Amino acid sequence: MPLETYHQALRLGQKDAKLYQSQGKDPYLQVMPEECERCTRREFLGVVDIPAHAIVGTQSENRRLSFSPSFYPLIETRSEFSTKWVDLCDAHLSEGIRDPIKAIEYLHRYYVVEGHKRVSVLKFFGAVSIPGVVTRLIPDPSDDPEVVAYYEFLQFYRLTGINYLPFRRPGEYAELCKLLDYPDNASWSAEQIYTFRSFFYTFQDAFLGKGGNPDAVPEGLLVFLHIFGYQDSIHKLPADISRELESIRAEIENRLDQAGVILLLDTEAKRPLIHMSSPGPVCAAFLHGGDARVSGWVHAHEMGRRAMELSMDGQVRTLVYENLVGDAAVTQAMEDAIAQGADVIFTTTPAMIAASVKAAVAHPEVKILNCSLNIAHPSIRTYYPRMYEAEFLKGALAGTLAPGGKVGYVADYPTYGTIASINAFARGVQMVNTRATVYLEWSQLAQGGHMERLEEAGVSYIDNLSMLTNDEYGILASDRLVAPDYAPHNRAITLCRWGEVYKKLMSRILDGRWKSDVHGSRATNYWWGMNQGVVDVICSRTLPDSTLQLMELLREALGSYRLLPFSGTLRRQDGQVVHRGRDSLSAEEILTMNWLASNVEGRLPEMDELTPKAQMLVRLQGVNREETP
Repeated sequence: MPLETYHQALRLGQKDAKLYQSQGKDPYLQVMPEECERCTRREFLGVVDIPAHAIVGTQSENRRLSFSPSFYPLIETRSEFSTKWVDLCDAHLSEGIRDPIKAIEYLHRYYVVEGHKRVSVLKFFGAVSIPGVVTRLIPDPSDDPEVVAYYEFLQFYRLTGINYLPFRRPGEYAELCKLLDYPDNASWSAEQIYTFRSFFYTFQDAFLGKGGNPDAVPEGLLVFLHIFGYQDSIHKLPADISRELESIRAEIENRLDQAGVILLLDTEAKRPLIHMSSPGPVCAAFLHGGDARVSGWVHAHEMGRRAMELSMDGQVRTLVYENLVGDAAVTQAMEDAIAQGADVIFTTTPAMIAASVKAAVAHPEVKILNCSLNIAHPSIRTYYPRMYEAEFLKGALAGTLAPGGKVGYVADYPTYGTIASINAFARGVQMVNTRATVYLEWSQLAQGGHMERLEEAGVSYIDNLSMLTNDEYGILASDRLVAPDYAPHNRAITLCRWGEVYKKLMSRILDGRWKSDVHGSRATNYWWGMNQGVVDVICSRTLPDSTLQLMELLREALGSYRLLPFSGTLRRQDGQVVHRGRDSLSAEEILTMNWLASNVEGRLPEMDELTPKAQMLVRLQGVNREETP
């Protein structure tokens, strides 16, 4: 019997080696990298349970040819090697292999020093872990993301003793602790460690059972916990986890591929030759976080909903839900909408992203869209107006009007798209007045006082991104260019035509273009602007004719792409050149800007300087600040 077992293991080894060879890879066992010899820091761990899948090679070149990459034997029968392998097999089946192996760990990978055949036998029989005396080699600190993540692991290991969860991107151990609602700087209790271990191996079995790559288990776990939660999942059966994993396959692929988001900048798309239209009107539900009677944001979306419904000539009927605060309320509203026949659901605030994704994976037959930017969730789609072109126009106007060259700009919080709007405004100012300065303030600072500081700076005109008051329902504007004393002489306002946004989105669904907007595992984000009729700038008729003519010329140049706000030489505040050349920054580079233009006076606020509500939105949509000067 044991000899037949060796034959089976040998055949697996030969098959494994041929597979690797056909892929142009080394068909034998890995050898510990030479760089390990240069590690100056070593840590003796004693006897630990080594995750079997993490044992990837050997310390010695002499052992390499005896095993396939998966540790199956490659030596023919009737050899001393096969005899010892069979004896170990007998021992394992009768009383178990008790002696620990010796191994070296480097960057989560284990290389065997002593006990290669023991590893081979135990892996053949499907051991989850193998006891071993381990010496850890610690690489020197560097900017390599894998090394940065490894140093985070060392801290995590000291607090938990967990070695079976190898994240390779910085920040993921802290992300895990946040998802578990455990502190990332305190030791776990024995109960917490036991509960997590039990859940993890249940999850891992389900993940591998769906054909997942063992190396992808940690990333898949984070995606799963983001959507389904830890406390709601720790007692789930493997079959339940397996079913839920199938529903979030696209979400996991997006993260593993680091696919991110595809930005759709134009409304044009090829219509399918054949499209089965709905027999009756499509039902679209709108979910708002506030009340249209109080919130200008909600009122604007409600005006857009009504305009869309009227323009669709009976093809669309709508449902409305307001004052939805918290995931539970949002989830309940979505379930109610689906029960009432909703085919499409629009959630109009980034605060509803998590509930939107969870509903989307539970109801793949329903199309769910969230009003936000740069959200890498392929289960839903996102939409938002492209404001920076309009800001560029208003910057040029402000630079023309401001006699002293001092212009104010008030933004709300540093989320995706906001930095682009600030810099586009600054580029517009600079185009007509190279000596002008844009004074940047933030309306959502906890300390307040932004308008007073602008007044003290002596600015002539202020572009206020967050200055939509409740009595301006007739103007669906998100910002305006005004004098600092709030006197009623607006020079320009930006209109966001939400009715056009919703009409174009519903038209794509009705005529089949919706399906053509999918690009692999990337999430889809509609980012439409002036050229799509979604955003416009309305100038005051009291402006001089020459100024109005300039605005019209710039508008036409933007529309024909002869004028690109982010082409040419771009410098940030510290003088560093970000871009040169006639070509523009890409849409992705514009959206994810985390730097301020050289003619901007001000800075990006720290998280703790913002109001609690602003902090919540920045956590969801905030720009990456790691390289911000």
